Amino acid sequence: MLAKIQQDAENRMRKSIDTLSHTLAKLRTGRAHPSLLESISVVYYGNVTPLNQVANVNIEDARTLSITAWDKSMVLAIDKALRSSDLGLNPATAGTVIRVPLPPLTEERRKELVRHVKHEAEEARVAVRNIRRDANGDIKQLLKSKNITEDEERRGEEIVQKLTDRFVAEIDKLVTAKETELMQV
Repeated sequence: MLAKIQQDAENRMRKSIDTLSHTLAKLRTGRAHPSLLESISVVYYGNVTPLNQVANVNIEDARTLSITAWDKSMVLAIDKALRSSDLGLNPATAGTVIRVPLPPLTEERRKELVRHVKHEAEEARVAVRNIRRDANGDIKQLLKSKNITEDEERRGEEIVQKLTDRFVAEIDKLVTAKETELMQV
């Protein structure tokens, strides 16, 4: 039973790390990357559809993304979706190809993004700690129902704490890497 609780805690902590990684990947760092446009949806024949399902997104150069619509009639809808997004993009349409130049980040914007990264990291740490609390609560329930001994409880809590420390260190590593990436000019 302890192994199951620990495995569940580890899986949930892994999901928290994955969520943080996904969130950090969306943050613009001044370089063009197709994942910047993952959150954009386009109205495609009355249905809201993710951009990557109606067009091909490529990196043209370090600061430019090119979007090639699969259907020529979608170019205006894609352009509109890009302009109305909260990413602050100004696409340029040339026939069926939409070029999205990414303006360089100002120092103030970089610092704001670093603050946002730290906030996201703290939320991930809190999630990992909540998972630890839940796992320790489950272990205490096992002790209360006399399914495990006090020694097993202590060992289980130590293992959960080591898991927590490992995942918090991983969060710190992700944040440090993203901060360095953001602060590069």
